[in-house]
Amino acid sequence: MTAELVRGQNHPLSRNRVEIRVSAGAAVLALAVTGDETGRPAGPGALAHPGARALPGLEVPDRVGDRHRFTVDLDAVGAAVHRVRVLLVLPPGGPARFGAVAAPHVAVAEPEGAALAAYTVTGLDSESALVALELYRRQGAWKVRAVGQGYAGGLGALLADAGLAGPAAEGLTAAALGLTASGDITLAALPGGAAPTLPHGPRSPYDAVPGAPEGPAAPAPQPPDPLPAPAAPHAGTPGPGTSGGPSSADTLGGPAGATAGAAAAGAAGAAGGPPTIDYAHPRRRRTSAEAPEPAPRTEPAADPGQPPRPVAGDASGWSMDERLYNQVWGMFEDLARTVAAYRGAVDFADSRLDRELDAALSDPAARLGGSANAARDTARARRDDLVAQARAVLDRDLAQLTAEAEVVEPALPPAYARWSAPVWHGRSTPAEAPLALRLGDLSLPERPELRIPMLMRVPLERGLWIDNGRTGSEAAMTMDTDRLRRAAMDMAVAHAVRLLAVHPADALSVHVIDAAGAGAASLAPLVRAGVLAAPPAAGAEGVTRTLEGLTRRVDLVQMALRAGAPEDLPPDVDPAEQLLVVHDFPHGFDDRSVTRLRYLADEGPAVGVHLLMVADRDEGSAYGPLLDPLWRSLMRLSPVPDHHLADPWVQHAWTFEPDLPPRDSRVLEQALERIAQDRRSARR
Repeated sequence: MTAELVRGQNHPLSRNRVEIRVSAGAAVLALAVTGDETGRPAGPGALAHPGARALPGLEVPDRVGDRHRFTVDLDAVGAAVHRVRVLLVLPPGGPARFGAVAAPHVAVAEPEGAALAAYTVTGLDSESALVALELYRRQGAWKVRAVGQGYAGGLGALLADAGLAGPAAEGLTAAALGLTASGDITLAALPGGAAPTLPHGPRSPYDAVPGAPEGPAAPAPQPPDPLPAPAAPHAGTPGPGTSGGPSSADTLGGPAGATAGAAAAGAAGAAGGPPTIDYAHPRRRRTSAEAPEPAPRTEPAADPGQPPRPVAGDASGWSMDERLYNQVWGMFEDLARTVAAYRGAVDFADSRLDRELDAALSDPAARLGGSANAARDTARARRDDLVAQARAVLDRDLAQLTAEAEVVEPALPPAYARWSAPVWHGRSTPAEAPLALRLGDLSLPERPELRIPMLMRVPLERGLWIDNGRTGSEAAMTMDTDRLRRAAMDMAVAHAVRLLAVHPADALSVHVIDAAGAGAASLAPLVRAGVLAAPPAAGAEGVTRTLEGLTRRVDLVQMALRAGAPEDLPPDVDPAEQLLVVHDFPHGFDDRSVTRLRYLADEGPAVGVHLLMVADRDEGSAYGPLLDPLWRSLMRLSPVPDHHLADPWVQHAWTFEPDLPPRDSRVLEQALERIAQDRRSARR
């Protein structure tokens, strides 16, 4: 059975001789680059292209086209090669960006056989080059990871980010490859000529984060979902250093999913210490025309021997919201790093204890002479000492992170803040859409009271699925079914209200499908406030009408974008962002409606139509594999605290706790009153 991957997700390969199949909506140039343990290529010789097709164990296509096949023998790539990345580039003369063509599809398959894993690269817009996927070696075994990292700056930006900048990249542009109208390669025009240096443009602002935990990429019932990547590096608290998360976890893609950098565990040091871990996100690149980023602020420590006091906004960025967003990301990274380092140290101490005990017991003379007891005591003491040292470092870092969280949390804007925060009272009308949205909190068992906001970038790159079923969730199994379903719908309404509240008036339209009317109690505040685009759709007819309208909007906006006239839309098309909330799926859905829903999930985010589903996956099982890609494309959230998310780098099992308005609080109603008032004022 083929594993349908989502961005940031990984999958083990059952064989080392494979072929990679590429299909795209336009002619593309297919390349491959090999890298070492850190992912860095050795130089231009690590890049396979139509003019130099073969590397050890690897051969790439020799022409431009919309269908390609790579052959890969992972046993023959060499011991120094730990990564093989597949690159796709739009050549000159065709579409200028991947957002204007059908999403590329990449599959890793048995030679001339069935596909082992497949990935459709969705969510692309202005990018003209991308890293589609990578094969990577982990502990002697090979895996495939869906990357989907795009570059608006084209092949030059991609090669520069891969470490092949400047002269090393000359001759590798599509023009230097001598493409003919038929897509053939003129080999005489390959590197060696006077090709221009490739431009080094910035990444797309919505590059995906791996992956996401190997991290919510992860992120048993569902693989973990990847979290959105920060827009700039974190300059806050440092922490010691962190995927194959638990099979029961959903992948995060980040604390809140763009493509994230993968974490690599280093080998043990010469002194026999535990492995070190590099846990870093890709950094945002600036062109020379951009102004320098403001320097982060710090406060001196009260005691020179102590670390500096934390400061809210102590991260790089162009605005306070961006700096706070990056600081939250940095806190997530630091917590993941320090816990991974502690767990790695404990694992190392336990394995060393086992080896030393085995050695002590393997000598019969030592057992008879009584020296084995002393050796065991010494080994256990060494283990306890190492664990104590690791715990001391962990406690130090957790204390610093706790102090930072206490400073950052009160400073967060409404889009990032808890519903209980004072910032929700006396809020003014926002002038622009937010950078990100808070979905809940993330924590680890080493310090459960330290909760990091889970932020997702806006516009939503992928839809949300609030699971109102009990399968696969220990917390949900303890709840009554009716209470669980009500909690899931209340959570969906809270997300919809937050989105409306942090957007300018009339910048977001919310549609609701509640075919059986089972969510009426939760939806009542939205209906009373009159902030929905239309009354909740009921019955099969309402489902069909709502999906037809949104599908038509997606088609018209796509056509306008392809024509280069994004504003040239019929007057009845709402230019605002659209959010569709679907309750009790698949009640009221037929096969055609299911197909439309899948289309909206795949194509909608790129043109401003976003999906929020409240559903039980088991209830949709009647549609079989037809819905599997839909479930995998959504980020699964739980309406009750549950450890179902994993990050793509270290695959910790993160506990997710939804953020809901406090019981007996009127904050939700007050927010809806302000939204309704803002809309009335905007329409006068």
